[in-house]
Amino acid sequence: MNVLLLNGSPHRDGCTDTALREVAAALEQEGIISTLLHIERPVSTCTGCRLCQNTGRCVISDQVNEVLALAEQADGFVFGSPVHYAAPAGNFTAFLDRMFYAGTCFAHKPGAAVVSCRRGGASAAFDRLNKYFTISQMPVVSSQYWNSVHGSTPEEVRRDLEGMQTMRLLGKNMAYLLRCLEAGRKAGILPPPAEEPLRTNFIDPITPAEPLE
Repeated sequence: MNVLLLNGSPHRDGCTDTALREVAAALEQEGIISTLLHIERPVSTCTGCRLCQNTGRCVISDQVNEVLALAEQADGFVFGSPVHYAAPAGNFTAFLDRMFYAGTCFAHKPGAAVVSCRRGGASAAFDRLNKYFTISQMPVVSSQYWNSVHGSTPEEVRRDLEGMQTMRLLGKNMAYLLRCLEAGRKAGILPPPAEEPLRTNFIDPITPAEPLE
């Protein structure tokens, strides 16, 4: 089994990377392969062209499509980001917007979010990342606390003993859930069949608007 970890920080070896490596180390101790990637290049935002709905790939050829190819082979995901203005990094949300809109490989695979901040805004950024999982039929993996670390440098993050413990337990919980899902599949327990999506925008197309007086 393999978990794909994405570092959405502008800094390759910074605080977010420190947190994700702690998760990856716990996964490896549990016998789960981990692949850690850094989203290293700025990406374009989604243009809403919807061409990906026919191809499963974004029309913009960049790292999004490279990661999508890896995501199709992954069994679980951990997405990490620094906190910018109480939200995940803008480049990373642009990346995830396009990846989730184009991809069809996320349903029923566990996902977890990790955020890194100096002081505040962690819970808001954490909630924002979890939205990708809960709209995609993904089980959300948690830990003993919201998945966040605090510090301005990797050294300070490593001194956040509770935060690092939270990362280790997150890795162990991810491994546990993956093994449970694997055991279920072997026992013949499969995900529920997909339904054709229904879209409602709360505008009644039948009843005409009342005429203005």
